[in-house]
Order: sequence, then C-alpha cells, then structure tokens
Amino acid sequence: MPLEVAWRARDDYKSESQCQRSSFAFYRAVRELLPVWLLEEMRATEALHWEEDGRARAFSPSEALLYALVHDHQEYARHLLRRYQARALDAPSPSFRCCACTDAAAPHLALAVRHERGAILGMILEAAAAEENEQQRRAFLDARGCTHSGGKSAMHVASELARADCLLALLANGASPYVTDSAGDTPLDRLLEEMERAGDADSGGDARARRACLDYFLLFAPVLRFRRAQELREDASRWTRLLGERAYRWLAGRAPLSLFVLCTRTLLSTRAELLDSLPRFLRPPPLQNFVHHYNSLSS
Repeated sequence: MPLEVAWRARDDYKSESQCQRSSFAFYRAVRELLPVWLLEEMRATEALHWEEDGRARAFSPSEALLYALVHDHQEYARHLLRRYQARALDAPSPSFRCCACTDAAAPHLALAVRHERGAILGMILEAAAAEENEQQRRAFLDARGCTHSGGKSAMHVASELARADCLLALLANGASPYVTDSAGDTPLDRLLEEMERAGDADSGGDARARRACLDYFLLFAPVLRFRRAQELREDASRWTRLLGERAYRWLAGRAPLSLFVLCTRTLLSTRAELLDSLPRFLRPPPLQNFVHHYNSLSS
C-alpha cells in the first residue's frame, strides 16, 4: 500500500475508524501529488470515507476532484474531468458538505476560485462548455452555495476575494454578472462592498486586483444592474473618491462608456467562428490582449 494503510481484519475494513485512516491516506496521497494511476488505484481498491448514515463509501470522481483542487494536483484533476466528465462535477456526498442543504450547488467552481486554482478552474470551465444542454450549463456556472456561505456563487467569491483572473475566466465563459446571493447582492455589489471597506487606504496588489475586477464588469455586463446603484448616485463625492471620476460616472449612469469598451463588448459577444472568414489582419486579438489594453487605458 502506498502509505502503509494497515488492514487489521476483513470484517473491520469498513469500520468508521478504518475509513478515517484510509480516507486520510488518500488525502495525503493527493497532497503529495502522487501519480494519477496510483491515486486511481487507491480510490478504486482501498480508500473509503464514512458517511453520517453509518455506511462506508468509496470516493466518487467528484469527491476526488475536491481533493485535487485543494492541493492543486493538476494532472489528477485533468484525468478526472476527461475520464468522468459531468460525473466529476456532481454534488458530493453529505460528508463533504458543510451542512445538510440538499439544494446547494456542487462546490467545485467556488473552491477553485477561493484557492485560486486558475489552471484547474480552466479545466472545469472547459468541461462545462462541453455540456450540450445550455440551461444546465448556465445553471452550473451560476449555481449558489449553501445558506452558511450566504448563497454565494463562484462569481461572488471571485469578487469578494478580488480574484481578477478567475472572475475574467468565469465571465468569458458565460457566468452571469447579475446572479444574486441570499442577501440579494450581485457580484458587483460584493466588489463595491470590499472597495468601500478598504476605503482610501486601499493600495498595492489588492487594490489593483479590485480595479481589474471592476473593469471586467464594465466589459461583460451589458447593463450595469446592481443593488447599490442608488447609493452611488446619492453619495457622489465619497464614491468618486473610492472609484475615480471616470469609473464612478460609468457606474452611476452619468456618462456613456467609452467607444473602446463598447467595441470590445461587441467583439466579445461575437461567436469566434463568425470571424474566421475575415482576413487575418482584421481579426481581433486574443481576449487577454484586449483586457491588458483596456486596463492600461483605465488606470
């Protein structure tokens, strides 16, 4: 056995204590980035976890993916998503949830954002893009967490933690900027709350990340619809100081967006295959180039 899990007796291998040992052994194996074939062999033959209903259960692909996410085991995550596809993104069993909420979303997207696992987030979004049912794909992207997390979606987590690259990836793959949490806040509301909390002292890397998040909302939200819009209009001086003159006027609806932003929005909403017939010199540059150029203009 890779990590010397000691089996004491055949009738004991599904006991609660033995499940705890084998579950921890599997956790350590993923943490140590052991080879994919060895992890899958452990998952198939020896790794069990204990459920609250008093039963031992094998790790599902979805639960193994959670471990891969936490420890950034990219090869294992890639294997699970390619081999099991949608099954790897199913909701895990109750022992992997923080509460008994049955309507909460599978936590993979939000967990990837929280731990800033950009590479694995990209793999998950690629797997979600292969879903033929558009309604199910959007439901996955915009799914909200349990009540203990405030019903936050992955977009809310990215905005709250200023994970600018994750936010860009989510928006570019069709996540809605208008999804609300349990309090009725959109992801933009959460971002503004964090900018307000940081106040005038907001500087350095976190401030730049928050400004980048704000720029991405301006690029991807056709209509700037958020709960705190009226508050921005009523307290112009404070929000102008926090956001800057131009960003404030755009968010408060007191000035039109720049021509560059409007043109970029049009290109972002155009299906890539429709541009293939254009000569190469007329095709738009990659999305990341647009974003870098826009950031330099708005800074």
